[in-house]
Amino acid sequence: MRQILQTASDAGISMVATKPTGDGERLLGQSWPFPSPFRVSVRTVELSEGLDRAEARARRSLEHMGLPRGDVVLVQNANDLAGEEGRALWNRLQGLKERGLFRKIGFIASIEDSPAVLARRFQPDVVQLPCNVLDQRARKNGTIESLAEMGVGVHLSSVFAKGLLFTTSDRLPEGFRAFAPSLSRVRRRMAEACVDPMQAALTYGLNLPGVERVIVKVNSAPQLRAILAASYAPCADIDWSSMALEDSSAALSARLRVVNAA
Repeated sequence: MRQILQTASDAGISMVATKPTGDGERLLGQSWPFPSPFRVSVRTVELSEGLDRAEARARRSLEHMGLPRGDVVLVQNANDLAGEEGRALWNRLQGLKERGLFRKIGFIASIEDSPAVLARRFQPDVVQLPCNVLDQRARKNGTIESLAEMGVGVHLSSVFAKGLLFTTSDRLPEGFRAFAPSLSRVRRRMAEACVDPMQAALTYGLNLPGVERVIVKVNSAPQLRAILAASYAPCADIDWSSMALEDSSAALSARLRVVNAA
């Protein structure tokens, strides 16, 4: 963890996004350089665990990391805001913001959650949503543009499509094999453009108008260095729209949500 953080600091990365599961937050608390150059984004637990638990766990995230305050707290599931206690949950997060524990509040959504509609209702500071070269719907249907016009900071996730861009057809997990022909076509077009999948994925995400941050999962310092190198590498002019899975995007997105929940 210390190696990852040092590599990130040296590269000028300023945000670390965490989840309220596992030991990641405790490890971060034990590994921060001091003074820490990082801001943190944390998530609530599911509202099914209760309003008090959702608020308390956000506070606990800061305690685990040894921080007096965080930058962003996000509702982990946009569906929680659409339910009966959605407004009450949002008011709890507003209270954390007003007390100075977090500078910004927001939510995590899929394109099926109608994030722009939710944003008009709740007026978040940040919305995190998936978009990548395979599933470009958030750009094509104007969601990212609409959020940016409302002054919402868009944080992009799933830029690597959960690793599907790097998986050969014969190694696709069960449930994804129906996408094998389309994925082979995308990889062939990348090869013809002399660009590798990581470079293409990062170039696409980092250059989308209206996107404030791109969130990527990192497991080691060498992996982070590879991601940084790919993000700085020049990329050929590519017809990005030709790489979208078109009618398969919704089915792919639904399958990825099942994987995320497992």
